[in-house]
Amino acid sequence: MTAAVDSGICAGRVVIVTGAGRGLGRAHARAYAAEGARVVVNDLGAARDGSGVSKGPAQDVVEQIRAAGGDAVAHCGDIATPEGAASLVQAALETYGRLDTLVNNAGFLRDRMLVNLDEDDWDAVLRVHLKGHFLTLKHAGAHWRAEAKAGRAPHACVVNTSSGAGLLGSVGQGNYSAAKAGVLGLTLVAAAELAAYGVRVNALAPAARTRMTEQTFADTMAAPQEGAFDAMAPENVSPLVVWLGSTASAGVTGRVFEAEGGRITVMEGWRPGPSADKGARWSPAEAGEAALKLLSRAEPPQPVYGAR
Repeated sequence: MTAAVDSGICAGRVVIVTGAGRGLGRAHARAYAAEGARVVVNDLGAARDGSGVSKGPAQDVVEQIRAAGGDAVAHCGDIATPEGAASLVQAALETYGRLDTLVNNAGFLRDRMLVNLDEDDWDAVLRVHLKGHFLTLKHAGAHWRAEAKAGRAPHACVVNTSSGAGLLGSVGQGNYSAAKAGVLGLTLVAAAELAAYGVRVNALAPAARTRMTEQTFADTMAAPQEGAFDAMAPENVSPLVVWLGSTASAGVTGRVFEAEGGRITVMEGWRPGPSADKGARWSPAEAGEAALKLLSRAEPPQPVYGAR
């Protein structure tokens, strides 16, 4: 990691990164600091399944940033509670006097096939991934709205974290896939609602080696031979996240990107495909016949991750 510099593309900006104690969040926090941002490093310090609490991961990243010449502060609250999300925004304002970028990244896994998935595991994953995104957006958005109404229009950015599971689904991850698909819908709404206040909202579907993927997708996430490009290193994803959280990405909002290794892809969501209009009510048999004809002209769906 290079030291933070005054000339970086995020110089002077204050950035919150949730789930920044490990994996992608840690890579993002360090990358922002290297580009001159002051960073609020949020992490509850939970285990891979969301259990437990520890201040260690967040504080470790803060110390790494400071050792490299950057500026960071730790926040170890639970962003899936109103109090935790509010205190996170307040930590940025009290420490640095402003907030410019919010990166929603926190999450964990409790993978089960649907018939074995407990309600508690469904609720827990939806809570941290989707409710956690909502609450931080709500409190950061309220601050930026107040700034705009006071005549201090912000140049604010939000980067939400979805997943290929949210785009395509993933076998054994019904709770996670539903949450990450929800993040995409939330991103589109937030981009539309917050635009009037000078806030841009985009989403990312990253692929990288983290605690959440190195076991679930062990073969894909394996480290390469020494000297080869490590396509699954989380640091490969961070440059796009940093750019999206900077003023350099002005005008980009309501977009979804995939990032993996050296590849960046703009994802195009649901769009009308083949259509038929009878001009009157169909019978079930007619509707089925029309649907089959339309499907024969439509693009085939991409396979669900892990489908056999």
